[in-house]
Amino acid sequence: MKRKIAVIGSGFSGLSAASYAAKNGHEVHVFEKNNGFGGRARQFTTENGFIFDMGPSWYWMPDIFDSYFSDFDKKTSDFYELISLNPQFEMVFKDENISLPENFEEMKTLFETIESGASEKLDKFMKDAEYKYEVGMKDFVTKPCFSWMEFASLKILKSSLKLDLLSDFRTFVSKYFKNEKLRTLMEFPVIFLGASPQKIPALYSLMNYGGYKLGTFYPIGGFYKIIEAMMSICKDLNVKFHHNSPVDKIISENGKVKSLLTNGTEIEFDTIIASCDYHHAESQLLDDHQKNYKTEYWKSKTFAPSCLIFYLGIKEKIKIKHHTLFFENELDLHTEEIYTDKKWPSKPLFYVCCPSQTDSTVAPQGCENLFLLMPIATGIEDSDEMREKYFKEMIGRIEKHTGTENLEEKIIYKKSFCLDDFKKDYNAYEGNAYGLANTLNQTAVLKPSLKNKKIKNLFYTGQLTVPGPGVPPSIISGKIAAHQATL
Repeated sequence: MKRKIAVIGSGFSGLSAASYAAKNGHEVHVFEKNNGFGGRARQFTTENGFIFDMGPSWYWMPDIFDSYFSDFDKKTSDFYELISLNPQFEMVFKDENISLPENFEEMKTLFETIESGASEKLDKFMKDAEYKYEVGMKDFVTKPCFSWMEFASLKILKSSLKLDLLSDFRTFVSKYFKNEKLRTLMEFPVIFLGASPQKIPALYSLMNYGGYKLGTFYPIGGFYKIIEAMMSICKDLNVKFHHNSPVDKIISENGKVKSLLTNGTEIEFDTIIASCDYHHAESQLLDDHQKNYKTEYWKSKTFAPSCLIFYLGIKEKIKIKHHTLFFENELDLHTEEIYTDKKWPSKPLFYVCCPSQTDSTVAPQGCENLFLLMPIATGIEDSDEMREKYFKEMIGRIEKHTGTENLEEKIIYKKSFCLDDFKKDYNAYEGNAYGLANTLNQTAVLKPSLKNKKIKNLFYTGQLTVPGPGVPPSIISGKIAAHQATL
């Protein structure tokens, strides 16, 4: 039976849910509170010619994107040109810089020059990680996670020990590598999963495979090209888009979705998929008796970090890689302060993306486009003073790394984005940027349910439910929610 379905939010999970629901023959409407579509992956252009992706910048797990487009008889190349980055990224330490090459054999050679025997160990690590990736990303994350019985397949049961669900990531990495820099190199991807490497399951070595082994890519024109591609698929399936349309209320009758209220207008729907912030949907759009979770539940959860971001336009070229990680300070100290102490970091790590090194379209000729990101705790106080304090520190470290003098004087565009902006633009709980941490007790069935238990035909999708944070998981989340919503 054809249904009229509303999707709240136009991020990756929302666009994914909308496209799959429309593919199944339903009438789908997407409601976006902001002027532009894409959620955290929005893009903006400045008057002086810079084009900034506002959020995601790491194109990992390319097969997940390929699989999405294949479901609609399309290919990524139908929408955007992908460039394989070489090096994939550079990591800046106190005394040296390490660039991770594109080619895996060259990567093994690099590891061997740093630690004797590390080439063979890297090969074994990646073979193990490949197995986890194949099971984790093809079987594990595709479940709606209503019951542990969903994981009772023979393949998953046989794989349970090899998935290392009960081992922590740090212990796992240390079995392979003794050199501290190699360990840091292997541990860095999990910093965005919301906990220190000691508290993240070893299962997530699959991220190393999905990135390092499968490669790091960049879509010419920016990450927003993926949003445009997904919107194109949606429009071909007659999905209707509504911008500047914040949803103020989800209205139900007799335990079933009836309509939603937006801009003072009530519109009837058979089904609603909330791709907005889960906590916001429950605390602001529903009555208390309709919620899956109370306030105490969210306070008890471990969140992945928020972040302080700067978008900078520089009026000259500088010597920096497309992706650069500034790890001159200790990873453990930074993670402890943002995840446990819940305070601004005393000796921060940060990340710089310079897409203009690869893509001439995102900055005027002779200029550089810089995206600075520092992971920070959720729920802490945001202020212009704190933003500026860390901005000056990051600029100083970039100057030292690149050999650029008076970098701040060469900035011709500057914009910051932090906790208060995440709350304002995305209704993000405590200003979170990445959703819930992927700790063991927040995995699978232990994540917030993608189905409302009180209202029939109300579903949730995105980084606060299954399978978790990140662009590929969000695309998968939308597919799972659409399937459940159209059964």
